[in-house]
Amino acid sequence: MKKQLSLLLAAALATSLFGCSNKTTEEKTLNVLTWDGYIPEDIAAEFSEETGIKLNYANFNDNEEMLSKLETTEGGQYDLVIGSDYIIDIARKKGLLSELDKTKIPNYDNLDPAFLGQYYDPDNLYTVPYTAGTPLIIYDPAKVTVDIKSFDDLWNPALENQIVMMDDARNVIGITLKSMGKSMNETDPAVLEQAKEKLLKLKPNIHHLDYNNPNDAMVSGEAAVGYMFTPQVILALQERPDLKVVYPSEGMGFGIDSWFVPLNAPHKDNAYAFLNDILDAKTGARVSEQTLYLCPNKASEPYLSEEFKSNQALHIPAEFLGNTEFIEDVGDATEIYDKIWTEFKQ
Repeated sequence: MKKQLSLLLAAALATSLFGCSNKTTEEKTLNVLTWDGYIPEDIAAEFSEETGIKLNYANFNDNEEMLSKLETTEGGQYDLVIGSDYIIDIARKKGLLSELDKTKIPNYDNLDPAFLGQYYDPDNLYTVPYTAGTPLIIYDPAKVTVDIKSFDDLWNPALENQIVMMDDARNVIGITLKSMGKSMNETDPAVLEQAKEKLLKLKPNIHHLDYNNPNDAMVSGEAAVGYMFTPQVILALQERPDLKVVYPSEGMGFGIDSWFVPLNAPHKDNAYAFLNDILDAKTGARVSEQTLYLCPNKASEPYLSEEFKSNQALHIPAEFLGNTEFIEDVGDATEIYDKIWTEFKQ
C-alpha cells in the first residue's frame, strides 16, 4: 500500500508539474495575425528576449482574408491582429474587437492625436495605429513618353503593357473612381457600372498585378509604371533614384493600419505588453524606419533620421495631397466591388 501510495503521489506531482509547465508556456505566447514581415525581426526578437513571450505568426495576403480568418475563429485564436482602417471598421461592427485596457499600455499616450479618433474607431476604444501612408504612382521617365500627372493618365494607350499595379480591389477600383471625379467609396450601382467599364479599358496597359513586390518589376525594368503602397515606392526609389514620383492631381487615398486585440483573445496581457513595447519612443522610430511607413508615434519624432523625415513618398507637401480620402466600408455595395474585380482579373 505504501508503494502504491508513493506511486500515486509521484504521478500526481508529475501531472501537477506538467500542467504548470503547460500553463507557463501558454502564458508566454503571443499569437499574431499579420502580413508577412510586418513586424521587424529585431524588434520581435528583443521583445521575446526581454519578456520571454514567444511570437507565433499566422499570415494573410489581404484584408479580406484576415477578416475571414478572424470570423472563422470568432476572434478566439489570435491575440493581436493588424488590419487596415476599412476592414477594422467592418470587424468592429461584427463585434470581433475587444476594448483595450489602456492601463496596461502606458505608452499609448505617445501616439500622435492626428492618427486617433478616426472613423473606424472614433472613441479610440479598440485600436493602436501602427503604420500610415499614401499609395503612389511612380514611373521611369526614360521609358515613358507620357507626362503622368494623374490617375487618369494611366489609361493612355501609350502605356500598353507597361504598368505593374497592386493586386487590391478597393485601391484599384478606388483610383478608377477618383479618375472619374468620384469618391473611392462610391455606392451608386450606376456609377460603379461606369467605373467597371472604365477599369476594363485599363487592362491592355496592365503588365501584371502584384500585391507584395511590385517594386521588383520597377527596379528590373520589367514594368515602366507602377501604382503601389508607400514602402514599395521607397524600396524602388532606393534602387532606382531615377524613377519619378507622381502626386495624382485628383487627390490621393490615405490609409492607417492598426493593431487590435480580438474579442476572445487567449493572451490579452501579452498583447498589451507587445503594444506597449512598440509604442516606446525609440522602438517606435525603429519600427517606422524599417516598415517605411509614416510614424504615428509622436514621441518617436526626435529619434527619426532626417532622411526618413524628408522622404518624398512619406512626407508629401500639403499642396500636393489634394482631396485625401480613406477607403471605407461600402456595405452592400461590397458585392458589386467584388464582381467588378473578378471580371477585371479574368
